[in-house]
Amino acid sequence: MKVLVVEDDDDTAKFVVEGLKDQGYSVEWTADGEEGLSRCLTGGFDVIALDRMLPGKDGLEIVATMRACDVATPVLFLTNLSGLEDRVEGLQAGGDDYLVKPFALAELVARLVALARRPTLGVSPTILRAGDLEMDLVNHSVKRTGEPIDLPPREFELLEVLLRMEGRIATRKMLLERVWKFHFDPQTNIVETHVSRLRANIDRGPGPSLIRTVRGVGYCMRG
Repeated sequence: MKVLVVEDDDDTAKFVVEGLKDQGYSVEWTADGEEGLSRCLTGGFDVIALDRMLPGKDGLEIVATMRACDVATPVLFLTNLSGLEDRVEGLQAGGDDYLVKPFALAELVARLVALARRPTLGVSPTILRAGDLEMDLVNHSVKRTGEPIDLPPREFELLEVLLRMEGRIATRKMLLERVWKFHFDPQTNIVETHVSRLRANIDRGPGPSLIRTVRGVGYCMRG
């Protein structure tokens, strides 16, 4: 089992990370909310132990962004907030379980193992659509109004991310992480350039432009 721990309290983090490693689990740790979100979106973890209160981005924002990006990795919130409303808020944001500090290592391990074994609900679609645009992930093809569109690999990946987030804003940082695997800003216009090329390819017909620019934030695929 591979676990990501996002926790800014050094004592708690040491207790969790060392305890999980002693149990034979693979563990990565970060204390920063921004870095935590990047790692959560990258994937590759069986389960995530996530603090509610973090510098950079709080746990609620992290898990809400994960779910908006279709990242289904189970999340166990670790928190000092023990009220019913706090627990409900965490679960409604997309968390899977809630453990109040201080906690016993045995309970933490048991909850993480249970979450990692939980089957993922639903099946990821292989056909993505927005308006009259259709992407077939199995056949690696794109059509608009039934007419085939040839896209380079990077533009195909970019379109897939935008389609999966239809109606929601994909930030520039998110696109850099998910399409180019950059966890830093290369200080180039690489995103803008590829979005422009993608638009030129998918908006050649008489239909409306499907990709809306949200100035200063990112892009949104219209339905």
